[in-house]
Amino acid sequence: MGVSRTDIYTAEQNELALLMKALAHPARIAIIQYLIKVNKCICGDIVEEIGLAQATISQHLKELKAVGLIQGTIEGTSVCYCINGAVWKHFQDELNVLFGSWKPITNCC
Repeated sequence: MGVSRTDIYTAEQNELALLMKALAHPARIAIIQYLIKVNKCICGDIVEEIGLAQATISQHLKELKAVGLIQGTIEGTSVCYCINGAVWKHFQDELNVLFGSWKPITNCC
């Protein structure tokens, strides 16, 4: 498969696509929902909550952290993850613009 042509899109389009791609897995949605619910947690708690292997959860956390949706701090031998508020708000604003730009029409196919 060829390389994606990201250079023909705006920086905003590429950024939004990366954020959406990071959320395009049900385990990552579950992780985000859990982090929102508890507002902070330790990785072990995520494993118990989601029910996947530690290595699998770690990979999903890595993907979410890579795009900045979550952030983590080391506390002893554990890593405590939470939502990155600034990135989350920016993502929310971008999605609001995208979804808000559609105007219903009455005579469409």
